[in-house]
Amino acid sequence: MKQPNRLQAWIERGNVHISQLFFQFYKDLKISDEEAMLLMHVHSFQQSGNNFPTPDEIGERMMTSQNNVTTMLQKLMQQGYLSIEQETENDVLTERMSLQPLWDRLLDCVFKEQHKEKEHTQKKLEGEVFQLFEQEFGRFLSPMEIETISMWMDQDGHTPAVIRLALKEAVISQKMSLRYVDRILFEWKKKNIKTSSEVSKHANSFREKNLHIQPAANNTKKVEFYNWLEDRN
Repeated sequence: MKQPNRLQAWIERGNVHISQLFFQFYKDLKISDEEAMLLMHVHSFQQSGNNFPTPDEIGERMMTSQNNVTTMLQKLMQQGYLSIEQETENDVLTERMSLQPLWDRLLDCVFKEQHKEKEHTQKKLEGEVFQLFEQEFGRFLSPMEIETISMWMDQDGHTPAVIRLALKEAVISQKMSLRYVDRILFEWKKKNIKTSSEVSKHANSFREKNLHIQPAANNTKKVEFYNWLEDRN
């Protein structure tokens, strides 16, 4: 019976949940390990109903002095990770220590991380576009060609996916030149075609209207693809 009673006592004390984001990003926020432990203790006190633990109370749980706890609390407030808030309960004005500034800063870290990942993915996709052109052309791109492709993305706003589809159109039409790809992209932009799905929809509609099947000399059927360089619609 002794062990279950110990377990029950442990359960009744409750579990303190610390966001995984805190452990992932507190170093990025320049919070030291000791300061991180202090913040976890503050959170623990609040979870147990003590919204304003004193430096003495926190110091009793840590292997540090009350003065050091006070110094760390002041530093964390100055850095914008802690704040003191006032609230009224039963007509009584009270103060509480708030960790909301810390949670907000952690969310900023998440957004920055997501932005970095998005930029990394974008750079990777852009790099693959250059490699694809070199693969289809069977040679390295010239500096002028690299600049042209970069302008499609940076100035004209074409996505790597749309540029890949324009190159595919050039390959299908057996017109392997940047001028031809540029004309395709120009026509798509003029028609406000910006996404891969819009390209596919337009291409299907386009071929239904413009592909002509003519008999060849050997009585087989030859498909003549539309010349984008002559598109004036």
